[in-house]
Amino acid sequence: MRLYYANGTISIAVAIALQETELEWKPVRVDFATAEQTKQKYLNINPKGRVPALETECGEILTETGALLDYVAALAPRADLVPDAPHDAAYMRGVMYYLASTMHVNHAHRMRGSRWADRAESHADMQAKVPQTMAASATYVQEECLRGTYVLGTEFSIADPYLFVACSWLEGDGVNVADYPAIATFLNAMEARESVKWVRAQGMI
Repeated sequence: MRLYYANGTISIAVAIALQETELEWKPVRVDFATAEQTKQKYLNINPKGRVPALETECGEILTETGALLDYVAALAPRADLVPDAPHDAAYMRGVMYYLASTMHVNHAHRMRGSRWADRAESHADMQAKVPQTMAASATYVQEECLRGTYVLGTEFSIADPYLFVACSWLEGDGVNVADYPAIATFLNAMEARESVKWVRAQGMI
């Protein structure tokens, strides 16, 4: 498998999940600094012009972070990345969908305002709002998403790499992680995992 990723983006969640398994895969960097994601060569891989994209062993291209995380978990059941209990699995995915629909969008307003508006003053207004909306997301994560050290308490799941990357954006978005002790504990636990150490060693985050 080949994972198309860009440094510091949500695609790194899939890299972390892959490293939690024994699956064979290869990282392929997409250079956002040169807008490689907008060039036809990459658009032939993912017409959305975004990361992640995962080329499977049969040559099929899959996209969207949550879908790829579920796919990795399904390919590697021995890694226990999804809980068996339907209620816990639904709770885990509820956190992931919140990250996709709300927290990631809040973060994107700082640098990707052109997705929603054309005028520079509109972009500036969105950027100015980011510390407030990301702080609101941090509060929600701390109070509603973390049942313990991880999203599911003591059990690691595919929601945790997703949350780890989203929370890694907080400081850059004007949010002091020290004000959210549960998030700080979670981030420290994630940094201690070999999968996260590996992606850091590769310069992916």
